[in-house]
Amino acid sequence: MLHLSVQTILRRASAGIGIGFVLAATLPFPTTAQEHMPMRIAVEGAFPPFNYLDANNKLQGFDIDIANAICKVGEFECQFIVEKWDDMIPDLVARKYDAIISSMSMSDERRQKVAFTERYYNSPSVFIVRKDSPIKDVSPAALTGKNLGVTSSTAQQSFAKHLYPQTHETVFRSSPELYKGLSDGSVDIILEDKLAIYDWIANTKAGSCCEFRGPDLVDATYFGDGSGIAVRLDDSERLARLNAALKSIKADGTYDMINAKYFPFSIE
Repeated sequence: MLHLSVQTILRRASAGIGIGFVLAATLPFPTTAQEHMPMRIAVEGAFPPFNYLDANNKLQGFDIDIANAICKVGEFECQFIVEKWDDMIPDLVARKYDAIISSMSMSDERRQKVAFTERYYNSPSVFIVRKDSPIKDVSPAALTGKNLGVTSSTAQQSFAKHLYPQTHETVFRSSPELYKGLSDGSVDIILEDKLAIYDWIANTKAGSCCEFRGPDLVDATYFGDGSGIAVRLDDSERLARLNAALKSIKADGTYDMINAKYFPFSIE
């Protein structure tokens, strides 16, 4: 069984880097260096139900379970690093970790900076409003002048910036803050990954205030072809090994078991 424990706290003084910390995964691997590849995995830890810190400060969620399964099957020696979303791609490129398994959509813009595995799940984006909202039409023209909430450095923010320029955009640092902004009336409407917010709407008292509005958004230019694991562009060996491990957990039923733990429908 996987055991996660806090190993160290990384304090960063330079502006924009923020505070991260490392959680090491003690896995039942032999120590043969030729067979087992070390891998530091970046995860946000603030995107339930995909990745979050529980009351004991341990990482939980769909992304974490998928990462653990891949680490076991792919014979990786894995260490999780909790990091600010905005810093993930720059710090991956700077070799501060080796992979990002944090519900990162494979947009065209990101593909210029990092390489992605095959998709490990797919989710459309969607607008969400309070149930008493008069907003019925979510077209760019209809939302002119409305306060639209998005999360910083996400595909949803990029989509809104380019296709909804006449809205008043409010940028939140994390998904929980985005949801609170909608429920307390700080914004009129938000744009979010549909699966990410599903649990909040369906299973929490706070989320009962709100509902989806308008069609699912599946623009590949901004949202890519689902979510993948990101590695550096030159890390072809790790990319191939991750793809093989991902294929394996889908073939042996592990993926389906993890899927069923979080969603009553397939997200593959």
